[in-house]
Amino acid sequence: MEPDGGRLSRRTYLHGASVAAAASIAGCAGIGGETDDLTVAYMPIFPDLQYFVMESEGYLDAVDATVNGREFTDGPAIIQAYGGGEIDIAMFGIVPSMIVIDRDLPAKVTAANIVEPMAILAHEDLRSLWADHGPDAFSAWQEQTGRPFRFGTFPQGSVPDVLLRYWLEQEGVSTEAVEIVEIGGANAVWQAIANGEVDGSSIMEPVPTRADVADVSVGTFRTAAEVMPGQPAAVTLMSDEVRSSPVAAQFLEQHVRATEFIGKNPDRTATIVEEGIGMSADLARQALEGPLSNFVTDPRSIESGAEIFSRFAAQNGQIDSELSLDQIFDYSVYKEL
Repeated sequence: MEPDGGRLSRRTYLHGASVAAAASIAGCAGIGGETDDLTVAYMPIFPDLQYFVMESEGYLDAVDATVNGREFTDGPAIIQAYGGGEIDIAMFGIVPSMIVIDRDLPAKVTAANIVEPMAILAHEDLRSLWADHGPDAFSAWQEQTGRPFRFGTFPQGSVPDVLLRYWLEQEGVSTEAVEIVEIGGANAVWQAIANGEVDGSSIMEPVPTRADVADVSVGTFRTAAEVMPGQPAAVTLMSDEVRSSPVAAQFLEQHVRATEFIGKNPDRTATIVEEGIGMSADLARQALEGPLSNFVTDPRSIESGAEIFSRFAAQNGQIDSELSLDQIFDYSVYKEL
């Protein structure tokens, strides 16, 4: 890595990138509110379920634009594509959305996709120790096993990672008292649990349901609702050009339809999950009935959690400083509905 003196400053670089991205996005979404084509970034994850419903049920046909879905495997790739002006709407995590906004790229969150979708998973032995020792259970675990309790979750700064660190902080447990292993992808987290490579996790569906029904020692210990009421995860981020056009409200109308569909049609939704996300329909049906399947559209439902995540993102150096709710959200599109 070059020394800092050999690089442009972060803000100087990002300002130039912002100008280029704004011009490119304007070309993608049109000028003066006219939008012919929309590129929607999404990920094959449970918290992006509204996209798969909208696509499967033909809801996107009601949007006065050609909607082109583009699948990504991770948030950083979406950030890069957004910075290059390739994306108009992104359905991905609250933290990468904040990074886009912090980089002065023209975008704001217009909707939530889900609220409180994560769970803290822990080995049954730790759960037993907790009953007697509370947060000191981690020390008791190390005394018994000779090693620290090992959590496996997404990389630092991700939504699951922030929830885990926040929970430990609230319980008065130092992150130095445990080991946090970075794992990329929900399937990889599940394999680490099934193989006994980790003792717990902070993760979204389908892993909690899969762990709870499988013959493994790790299971749900705390839900996000117990740890952080209003915990955000995936959101819908829109470019300024899209937000100034009629298609913004049209897209959110279909987002609302999808949210309602999920609640009213669990069997069909489970099939959509199997086809789009790769989780078996039977397991998806169980997950949809569980405490983590809280699909929403109203962005106000995640306000309190967004403030906490903004603090952690700033502490991790992912954003320069904490973002206010006004900087993160544009409520006007949802209010139009």
